Parts: sequence; C-alpha cells; structure tokens
Amino acid sequence: MNMKDECLICSEILEYLEQDELMECAICHKKENSKTRCVNGHYVCNECHTKGMDSIIKICLDETSHDPVEIIEKLMSKPFCHMHGPEHHVMVGAALLTAYKNAGGDIDLSTALIEMMNRGKSVPGGACGFWGACGAGISSGMFISIISKSTPLANEPFALSHQMTSTALGKIGEVGGPRCCKRDSFLSILAAVDFVKEHFGIRMGESKAVCHYAHKNNQCIGKRCPFFKS
Repeated sequence: MNMKDECLICSEILEYLEQDELMECAICHKKENSKTRCVNGHYVCNECHTKGMDSIIKICLDETSHDPVEIIEKLMSKPFCHMHGPEHHVMVGAALLTAYKNAGGDIDLSTALIEMMNRGKSVPGGACGFWGACGAGISSGMFISIISKSTPLANEPFALSHQMTSTALGKIGEVGGPRCCKRDSFLSILAAVDFVKEHFGIRMGESKAVCHYAHKNNQCIGKRCPFFKS
C-alpha cells in the first residue's frame, strides 16, 4: 500500500486474505472488514491511507496540459500517492477529466472533479483481485459517465460508460497480474484517450508512458509490462 507495497506502520510486507476479517485501523482505530493487513497484523483503512488526496482537485484545476499521462504522472509524484492504493481509483478519472477539459471538452471541471473524487473513493483497495475489476479501469468508466451525464436510466451514455470500463479492463486483463496500480492506470488512460477520440471527437495528448517505479514494486513483471524501462 505504500511506496514499496509495505505496511505504513512497520514496513513489513502486506498479505491478502481470501476472506474478510474484522480489523482495527492502526491509525484512527476504526473497525471494519478487510482482506488486507501486514504480516504483523497491522491494518490501515482506505481513508487514512489516502489522507491528503483532496489536493488532487486543486492540482487539476491549476493544470493546463491536455495530456492525461503527463497529468497523472504529476499526481503520482505527490506525497499522498503510494506505489499501490485506492488513490489511483480517483487519479485516473481526475487526470482524464482535466485533459478532456483542456483539450476543448465542455464540462465544469470543478464540479466534475468533486464528483470523480466521491465516486472513485467508493472503490476499495484490492478490488482488482477481489472483484475482478481494477479500480483504475472503473475510474475510466466513471470519467465517461461524468462527461456524458450518464445515469442508470440513460441510453447512449449508459452504453458508452460500460464500453469504456470494459475496454480498459480488457487491456488490463491482457497483460495479466499481479496487479500494478501504475501499469493499470496507464493502460486505462491510454484506452480512454482512443475511446474519447472515437466517440467524442476530442483529441487529448498521447505522450508515451514510461514507468519509473519498477524498483519500488515488489511484484514488477519487468519486460512483460508495456511501460517497463529497460
């Protein structure tokens, strides 16, 4: 969950259980069910893990780039962002919304970012393995849902947001596991860039994503990753 997928409390490695257990957050002492803890038994809740993430909104509102890869790389460099974690479930959609607006998309960016924050934070860490749906991929679908004003009763927007999520998850599934929040974020963003060009006529930037995090990822897949820097 932190920069080396280690416990924020004692720096030991994390373990993932097959079933939920009631755990107490070592920071705020909130009790909730989870499948994730360190080998010493420490648990940190999503809220404490993503503390400081609200700065995403200000960063994005001040951003002028129309390249979502460039934007998310800036977000990844901030202290609130760890190697892996649920912050990516907000960051993917936030970077896409910002790039979309800067590329000419017709949205109220401030309102959209707040909505993205609320939606993205509802997807828990570990969803990729336990739900079969990576939060980064879901975030790209949330992005399409927001810009198309989708609701459960919508017609085309409903279809488009599902198609986006499906496309992103397909790209993530093609590469396979174990999970990497950086890799899955890049895959989801690049899939969204093509999707928006085709369906909305907006051309966002398409800089090449290159990973600078391999040494911080205990489960890096190396050359099997399309963003691996050899």
